[in-house]
Amino acid sequence: MSLAVTLSRAQEGVAAPQVMVEVYLSGGLPGTHIVGLPEAAVREARDRVRVAIQNAAFEYPNRKVTVNLAPAELPKDGGRFDLAIALGILAAAGQVPRERLDDCEFLGELALSGDLRRVSGVLPALLRARARGRRMVVPRANAGEAALVADADVLVADSLAEVCGWLRGAQELALPGEAQLEPDYEAGPDLADVRGQLQARRALEIAAVGGHHLLMVGPPGTGKTMLAERLPGILPPLSESEALETCAVLSVAGQPVDPAQWRRRPFRAPHHTASAAALVGGGSQPRPGEISLAHNGVLFLDEFPEFSRQVLEVLREPLESGHIVISRAARQSTFPAQFQLVAAMNPCPCGYAGDARHGCRCTPDQIQRYRARLSGPLLDRIDLSVEVPRVALSELSAPRSAYDEDSATVRARVVKARQHALMRAGRPNAEISVRELERDCALGPAERRWFEGALERLGLSARAYHRVLRVARSIADLDGGAALLDRSHLAEALQYRRL
Repeated sequence: MSLAVTLSRAQEGVAAPQVMVEVYLSGGLPGTHIVGLPEAAVREARDRVRVAIQNAAFEYPNRKVTVNLAPAELPKDGGRFDLAIALGILAAAGQVPRERLDDCEFLGELALSGDLRRVSGVLPALLRARARGRRMVVPRANAGEAALVADADVLVADSLAEVCGWLRGAQELALPGEAQLEPDYEAGPDLADVRGQLQARRALEIAAVGGHHLLMVGPPGTGKTMLAERLPGILPPLSESEALETCAVLSVAGQPVDPAQWRRRPFRAPHHTASAAALVGGGSQPRPGEISLAHNGVLFLDEFPEFSRQVLEVLREPLESGHIVISRAARQSTFPAQFQLVAAMNPCPCGYAGDARHGCRCTPDQIQRYRARLSGPLLDRIDLSVEVPRVALSELSAPRSAYDEDSATVRARVVKARQHALMRAGRPNAEISVRELERDCALGPAERRWFEGALERLGLSARAYHRVLRVARSIADLDGGAALLDRSHLAEALQYRRL
């Protein structure tokens, strides 16, 4: 019998559907035919595989070779199937034992020399193979990602010859190693570098506790970017499941995963000239955008009004749903996008409206048009807005005060406060549902009357009503986790919506 079957994984969003590689050798004119909806890179595998097999000191069959990639309706792209195809051909020709292929899955692109090259999307494939109880063989260049799945049965190899030697029982393949469990916070920027800005630091801490979206407004050079860059350093470390989700998106995007920092929350800061596809994802073969690369972390948009309005409006749905669906004629891909938005902007086009040290050159009409670039529905989804004024030069050069806390001190408070939310609802306050909001944000009769009157005077929407309650809940958690929200919590939450 000249039929052999190997297993591999395709890439579809952050999913990794199984692909069965069937190889059949038959009589007729020698040649290799690949069927099963292969894209161009997969069709070209016949040439890479032939030369790689010959350079690995094996004989390429002088027969008609038919390779079927099942299921046939699933598009296959990339060089990830090269190793599985080569092993299927060798097994069908009797050069490696078929029985060793039954419980294994293979991923890897072949060089002409027979070496294995790195492929994208290994981490989602590993997670699916682990769920099926199968062993997976991947290139050594993907060992960093493979090490993140601690309980997966995974081996790494440098070449096709090594894998064939292992299948024959002549040698052993290496293990991927172990990943660092705790992130190295010392390597990141520290909040102690920011002098003054007590109100902005307070808003940043509240945002970290509840996972709330934050907008900072102030003249150039007042520390908005410094504050945003230090937010990941005060956020709690990722849980193992969150870290694997985040790294899976990086793997699908073809970006390297640092095993030493895989539990640290990501920070993405795209330039304001980024297109909508770059921000939310896209392409003929859908790939994740910046909002997905920031999953479980921080997306920082500096010069917020300078982004195209069309680009900003596509953020509205993922800000609510936590995911993005990219539809194309041939396929539909869903990527996670549970990010924390931090935006920064100047108060006017020249940047100096309200600044005591610089006169503003903008007319009221110019300021109004500048701020109108941000739509009301988008601003309504931002929980906290805070002014970041200029800091006096004497304060910058003064010794560090007790108010200039470092990231470790603030992070300890944030972790303690977030534990209250996790014990109540199992998720940060920004993500709790309306039903959970009614349960966890109880108000006394007097507080409710005062709060409803304040909302009526400010003209806030129903969405803003729920978001103010979520922020007040985070403030109460920082205040010791009080069961009932009092007027001070509500008043502080309301002041962050005045912009």
